[in-house]
Amino acid sequence: MGGAREALGGAQAGLLAALVAGAEAPAGFDEARLRIQAAALISKRRGTVARLRPDLVALLGDDFAREFEAYARGRPKPSGGSRADARDFAERLSAQGRLPDPGRGSEPPAGTRRWSHPLRRVLKLLSGTVRPTG
Repeated sequence: MGGAREALGGAQAGLLAALVAGAEAPAGFDEARLRIQAAALISKRRGTVARLRPDLVALLGDDFAREFEAYARGRPKPSGGSRADARDFAERLSAQGRLPDPGRGSEPPAGTRRWSHPLRRVLKLLSGTVRPTG
């Protein structure tokens, strides 16, 4: 039983590496489908980073998707989650001289945070995932 678990664990690690770290597809998996899924995962990350850092979207304009893809391809999401992903992407842009002020690489502008929480609450209320209070 232990050998089967080790084999399964190895296969899972290989599949994960192919999806998020640009590794070769493990034996028995369709490479084309894995590439499609890997692109979908990057797209999901890009959308989250865009919501967290709209200033970067505004700064890069039409280049945002391409720049984020170049950053994310072959690089798993950092252990700190989406905020760490957004920070690392901004730091990469800053290191490339793409941000006007190097200090902007660490956090979104103050106005961004003020709107994010109330807007999320309204969207949740509208979708029915939370109930009104009071």
